Amino acid sequence: MSSSVMNKTERKVTFSLAGVFAMRMLGLFMILPVLTVYGDQLIGATPALLGLAMGAYGVTQAILQIPFGFLSDRVGRKPIIFAGLILLMLGSIVAANSESVYGVIIGRALQGAGAVASAIMALVSDLTREEQRTKAMALIGMSIGLSFCIAMVAGPLVTQWWGLTGLFSFNGLLALIAMVLVWRVPTPVQQLQHRDTFPVISEIRQVLANTDLLRLDLGIFVLHFVLMALFVALPLALERLAGLPREQHWWVYLITLLSSFVAMLPFIILAEKKRKLKPVFLGALCLLIISLVSMLWSSNHFTGLLLNIFLFFMAFNWLEASLPSMVSKLAPAGRKGTAIGIYSTCQFLGAALGGIAGGLVYQRYGFTGVISMAALVAVIWWVISWSMTTPPYLTTLMVNLKPVNDQSVADVSAALSAIHGVQEVVVIAEEQSAYLKVDRARLDMQALQAFELKA
Repeated sequence: MSSSVMNKTERKVTFSLAGVFAMRMLGLFMILPVLTVYGDQLIGATPALLGLAMGAYGVTQAILQIPFGFLSDRVGRKPIIFAGLILLMLGSIVAANSESVYGVIIGRALQGAGAVASAIMALVSDLTREEQRTKAMALIGMSIGLSFCIAMVAGPLVTQWWGLTGLFSFNGLLALIAMVLVWRVPTPVQQLQHRDTFPVISEIRQVLANTDLLRLDLGIFVLHFVLMALFVALPLALERLAGLPREQHWWVYLITLLSSFVAMLPFIILAEKKRKLKPVFLGALCLLIISLVSMLWSSNHFTGLLLNIFLFFMAFNWLEASLPSMVSKLAPAGRKGTAIGIYSTCQFLGAALGGIAGGLVYQRYGFTGVISMAALVAVIWWVISWSMTTPPYLTTLMVNLKPVNDQSVADVSAALSAIHGVQEVVVIAEEQSAYLKVDRARLDMQALQAFELKA
């Protein structure tokens, strides 16, 4: 932890892999605001099948993202990432050349099969120093959020100009650009196997037994369930109920996303700096529910619908940004990678089932049915979250130890635990590492750095 500045290689790795994440997620997200309004051109299209097409990527993503991560240990990070991006490109080509909704469903499932998030994060860990890793992960997280915002605007514009065929072809081009970015990244000399990045199979049961983490897993499941269900119905409501032509949808998302992002910033500061995380979390969830319920009465009124879209995105953006941070705070030392792996799987399952359920409900009950379902699911989440433990304001750190053996683990653990601000220590002898949960506001950084030098 001796340097606070990234070196040239770390900057290249971080920005290149952030670009890979952004290209990949941009392609997957761009379909959300357009599929149901343009998908009626596809042979055999029904709301239920279009919902399945929207959520299909989440099914394969949820199934394959952890196995792809483990496979990258065996054959290398970059080969797995290239393979995943090739699947993304193939899925885009299949969907672009399909005249039927079934071809688009197959294409979307192939797109999701390129589940390389774990492998990318592992490559970041291999090529950055511990003291720069959190910064690198944060920049990648920002790239994902930015790609979502761009996708909501770019999706309607690209589809307006070139149709669904052009949109999926553009997805394939993004996958190709991502491959070029991966090619620019150095191949790691040594692959790290540490528990802040990777799930540990033997610890999945213990993590699933943690009720506070389970609440957050349910939370990200519900959040993406609601998002996907909403985007089955919302574009159709803008066009058919509020009377806004599909060619103009892009500016609705531009205005509401930008303004909601600015509006949520004070609440991020309040939650983190003022340590009001739980009340702000429950407040954001209330706002999400209010925006959904209000949509039931504003769907025929453009101004009211616009306001509620703004409120929805304000709550969604805050929750999307804060839930991973809460998982990191609550995950026991040495089990963060396992906790994040389970959390990510729940996220993709939520997206899959949200699209599927949204399509089925819309086909039978229309806009009102979808929004009522989404609001009900969000209310259940709020009730379950009411009794959650306030997440501790702790950060995970990893300390490299050389040498350490089974006999010296207790001594190393005791020495680290004695450092002011260290709340929890787990020493893994086979990894020559210690995982700490620390309160950065109280941490004696000089003592920790001195320990590292001696270790």
